Amino acid sequence: MSQQTAVTSVESLDLTRYRGLWYEIGRLPLKWEAAEASDITAEYTPDNDGSVRVDNRCIDEDGKPSQSIGRATLVNGEAGRLEVSFLPEFLRWIPFTRGDYWVLKIDDAYTVALVGTPDQKNLWLLAREPRIDPATAAAYLAEATRQGFDLGKWITPKQSGRRVTDDQLGG
Repeated sequence: MSQQTAVTSVESLDLTRYRGLWYEIGRLPLKWEAAEASDITAEYTPDNDGSVRVDNRCIDEDGKPSQSIGRATLVNGEAGRLEVSFLPEFLRWIPFTRGDYWVLKIDDAYTVALVGTPDQKNLWLLAREPRIDPATAAAYLAEATRQGFDLGKWITPKQSGRRVTDDQLGG
């Protein structure tokens, strides 16, 4: 019987530097996001209460713009660990409705980040630009493998560099 490798987050995370727009370079499959989704972005905006607004956007498998809004909060005493909920605001008080969101690796310039869950089921490679150098991607994915993530079903979505706009969403 093999022992599961422990997932570790970064020792420090500056949420002010982490804020802003990130492009999804790759991910493990998600039940709420089709493998065919494209132009996937996440924008993080810190709020005055210490939480972070998470605005995920993409073009879905039917070619339509899609958006999901969530709220992330830092786990006390764990700088690289957040909990995220995508439930509607009025339901976020319900216990056990938040998911772990751990920053596993981030470069000093805050331009590339590897984010995952401690159960090794969810993993994202994010960058400030829609494409990154293959060697950089390989180094981040090597870290994911080192932390026990199975990359056999890794998805690399199409990234044109375009963003889903508020106008496209009807707002």
